Amino acid sequence: MIQDTTRERGPADPPAATILGYPRQGPGRELKRATEAYWSGRQDADELLAAVSELRLARWAEQHAAGLDELPSNDFSLYDHVLDTAWMLGAVPERHRAAVPDIDTARGRLDRYFAMARGTADIEPLEMTKWFDTNYHYLVPELSPDTTFELDPTKPLAEFTAARRAGFLTRPVIIGPISFLLLAKPAPGAPERFRPLDLIDSVLPLYEGLLQRLHAAGALWVQIDEPCLGTDQPDDVLDQVRGCYSRLAAAKDRPKIIVAGYFGRLGATLGVLAGLPIDGLAVDLVGPAAANLDDLEQLGKLSAERLLAGVIDGRNIWATDLAAALTTLERVGRLVDRVDVSTSCSLVHVPLDVGLEPGWGARYPGWFAFARQKLDELVVLRRGITQGRAAIAEELEINASRRAERLASPLVHNARVRERVATVTEAAERRKCPFPDRRLVQQRRWQLPAVPTTTIGSFPQTAELRRARAALRRRQLSEADYQQAMRREIDSVIAEQERLGLDVLVHGEPERNDMVQYFAEQLDGFLTTEHGWVQSYGTRYVRPPVLVGDVSRPAPMTVPWATYAQSRTDKPVKGMLTGPVTMLAWSFVRDDQPIATTAFGVALALREEVADLERAGIGIIQVDEPALREMLPLRRADRAAYLDWAVRAFRLATAAVEDSTQIHTHMCYAEFGDVLDAIIAMDADVISLEAARSKMAIVADLAQAGYPNEVGPGVWDIHSPRVPPTEEIVDHLRTAVAAFGDRVWANPDCGLKTRGYPEVKAALANLVAAAGQVRSTG
Repeated sequence: MIQDTTRERGPADPPAATILGYPRQGPGRELKRATEAYWSGRQDADELLAAVSELRLARWAEQHAAGLDELPSNDFSLYDHVLDTAWMLGAVPERHRAAVPDIDTARGRLDRYFAMARGTADIEPLEMTKWFDTNYHYLVPELSPDTTFELDPTKPLAEFTAARRAGFLTRPVIIGPISFLLLAKPAPGAPERFRPLDLIDSVLPLYEGLLQRLHAAGALWVQIDEPCLGTDQPDDVLDQVRGCYSRLAAAKDRPKIIVAGYFGRLGATLGVLAGLPIDGLAVDLVGPAAANLDDLEQLGKLSAERLLAGVIDGRNIWATDLAAALTTLERVGRLVDRVDVSTSCSLVHVPLDVGLEPGWGARYPGWFAFARQKLDELVVLRRGITQGRAAIAEELEINASRRAERLASPLVHNARVRERVATVTEAAERRKCPFPDRRLVQQRRWQLPAVPTTTIGSFPQTAELRRARAALRRRQLSEADYQQAMRREIDSVIAEQERLGLDVLVHGEPERNDMVQYFAEQLDGFLTTEHGWVQSYGTRYVRPPVLVGDVSRPAPMTVPWATYAQSRTDKPVKGMLTGPVTMLAWSFVRDDQPIATTAFGVALALREEVADLERAGIGIIQVDEPALREMLPLRRADRAAYLDWAVRAFRLATAAVEDSTQIHTHMCYAEFGDVLDAIIAMDADVISLEAARSKMAIVADLAQAGYPNEVGPGVWDIHSPRVPPTEEIVDHLRTAVAAFGDRVWANPDCGLKTRGYPEVKAALANLVAAAGQVRSTG
């Protein structure tokens, strides 16, 4: 029998509890394990698809058992939902069609799909970049005027049908046509003035066809996600929104349409959406997007029959203030015939279940809500708006008490840190001398060749290293034996870099599980999880720490490893730190004080580490900020304030060193055009950036912005198993040298922890050879 999880809901129905999406990986990261087993040949296509089917069914059953009234489908993905949309629309680049010409079998379809995601030994993948201001990465569709679209509705239909067979009538989730085209990029060779949005009339018939197919399969509602509507859009794009949804709303034999906008304030776009003949809206109402509530009230009564009120934060893990959320729901309820309780966005951005964390329930009762606990919050709030506050009085009292206990906890407050942050001066954020003077001092100290070669920091995290860390956690390996194992790996990494001929070496970071978690485990003010996995891209999952209180550094964190590595070579070894902005971006940040205050506290802790590295003789120190662009507010009006504190935090962490100490930073997988002035203001002596996958586009951007310091645009895309040939790297380096002269470094796009040693050795050998060619020939 079909469960009543989604039906044609009208004004007379009670409010529903629902979500916009759910984590994909499973409690034991079963999706990652199954996918990687397929890639390695340990599992065939049918076994992978069977594992995926089991995971999807388990997700629906979990949501239904929690008490949700509506369940999403097609929010699951083998790799990325934007990639899924490109596949669904037939937007497959010709190189990937040629790489896997036969897709008549399950294996053929999977191999072409994964070729788009990861590339092959000979074919480059799609570009990858950050999903708005999150740490999730999506694959960037490539489109041109010649792109021929062809609907393949297999995935959304199959998931809807599978759910229905299991007893769940779901609401399919689809990336909308406006956002899909705005997120795409012109394919190589596309005309200069071409915009992917120019293809809207070619894409809309496919969406109409998909809606008709879903309706025929029995879907009553469809959720169309348009996250780009939370960003600044010109009037011509808003005109396209009007035309697009007027056309889709007029389509015959379609399900009812809910348009979902999230991640920020919709602004003028909200008025556009409210004036369209669509059936429902899903609106983010937390954090900066809480301003959407005021905008809704300014609009007055809405014509849409449903509004999914996103009062549960889909991006942070603190327990919801239930009383405040209920007040928001009551206000929204005056504006629309029916208000439903929902998450602000998909829950793919939070871990699965607090219950998987040993002891957290007793130590931090009611502090946190991961995805599973957010389902319970939704159900409580639904009861509150259907039966009144009295019906959930006990839940409201417990919730308020536990929030107060958290905010009063000694874990949260450190008077010394607060005093230091309050007395930070502008002078503490400035280097002693300007870059040209520092550069002369550093050149005399280091005597590096033209186009010096280095890596970003990490080397492959082998199975042996992971086993050693696991054995240490289980107390099956002593601390002394663990330290010795890490030193042996450092010896090997240093020797390999010397053999390859790299100029500035790294210790390889064998002791680090993650570039943020490693530091969070050693800083007071952070909590770390054992099973709090969140998808970053594909099968790459991270465990974001929880920034719960004021941050301080009890002891040096990296100095022993850096000094040991330096003792094994006469070449300079870089000290490696994660910067304050990235520490915040890749953690779940406290919600009880301004984020700038939190950033300065982290920066001061890192400043102590930088000083200790310098005193220990480490004269090249890399402080990575890959998340600087990621945290950029979606609305331009909010960006200046963010960039001000972000730049100040980086400089506070790095500015106390001597002129002869060279400060590096690293950024990757983002569109940097909007933060170029901030990158210049950071005043790092050397910056390395992702460049290969975006065809060195950042080089022209930096040159046009007048970037004055040294730069290492990445010449090897490490997120693909492909080894770039020497000639390709030479071309990339010459592009950089043409723009920056003698200020160019040669390095990969990012750290090497996810790659294997055979490809690392081959690619680095090509990189060193390419740098040698450029030095000798210019």
